[in-house]
Amino acid sequence: MRVPRIHGCDAYRVTMPRGRRPESVLVRLSGDDAVGWGEMAVPAGAAAAGAAWADIEERMGPALIGLDWERPEDVSAAADLGASEAAAAVDTACWDLWCRTRGVPLAHALGGTRTSIVTGARISPEPALDTITGRVNKAVGAGHTRVTLDVRPGWDVEPVRAIRQAYPALALVADAGHAYGESPAHLAALEALDAYGLAAIERPFPAGDLAAHARLQLRVSTAVAPAVGDLETLDAALMLDAGRALHLRLDRLGGLTAARSAHDLAYAAGWDVWCSGCGAFGIGQAAAVALAALPGCTLPSDVSDPAGGPVFVTPPVRSSGGVVGVPLTQPGLGNEVDEARIERLATRRMRLST
Repeated sequence: MRVPRIHGCDAYRVTMPRGRRPESVLVRLSGDDAVGWGEMAVPAGAAAAGAAWADIEERMGPALIGLDWERPEDVSAAADLGASEAAAAVDTACWDLWCRTRGVPLAHALGGTRTSIVTGARISPEPALDTITGRVNKAVGAGHTRVTLDVRPGWDVEPVRAIRQAYPALALVADAGHAYGESPAHLAALEALDAYGLAAIERPFPAGDLAAHARLQLRVSTAVAPAVGDLETLDAALMLDAGRALHLRLDRLGGLTAARSAHDLAYAAGWDVWCSGCGAFGIGQAAAVALAALPGCTLPSDVSDPAGGPVFVTPPVRSSGGVVGVPLTQPGLGNEVDEARIERLATRRMRLST
């Protein structure tokens, strides 16, 4: 089989035409007879977006042009991509290009075994409990079987209790957003959450404090899910018993290559795993669907685009009754990208070629 030699690297900074107007940087790699796509979400007003763009234009893109590679796993090390969100978009595009060249679905190339993904949803903090339960009711009515609730000190036990009373069997994750310390009041609140049968307590402490996560895991039966941004952190968390669950985000880990390795490590350790996509243009979500097809992804994943918005990939990555099908009859991501529409919406473009 021929190697999909990379002849071109294009990037687009694209803004959604209406609504919340999220932005993404889209990466397009072209080979002899196929192209591959990746996506990086741009946080609102993030100064890091300019640095990411420069990194693609000045370092990663030129390193990819004409690079000799046999498999997508080779690229990250050979081109020294690193573990940034920009690297994740480039790495995903490499996987997509390689799979499309060989006519292989991305989920199969990664080692996925599922034909469909059960979906979850995220609920942001609200000032009123009835608003929270109403939004959970909407998510459950759409078929989602896991809900992640953002919690903070002083806004944690009461909303969790209200949701659990309304939905006794719902898989519920409390995402603390690194907002807690080990003060008696904070530990008491985290231990109180343990009484409500949560699927996980996510990111309770600052990201680098794995020892605190390990101490909490000894005190609660709920799985603790520390933030993991690289394989070294995951290795350390496994050694310290600093958790029992992993939220797998390919953008935080630097792409599909590292994310699959993280899955393998967590799966071998018996941790629960769930995935989430990135970006609003469908490409990051499509990649997350393929990742969530891996056998260790035991919890419902956030892999679908919100219904009702513009569609940039066909078929759209949408949940139907809480289920997203894994594309297994089309190569690569399994979705065709509306390149003409992306060209029209792009506020910035970059093109490198041989």
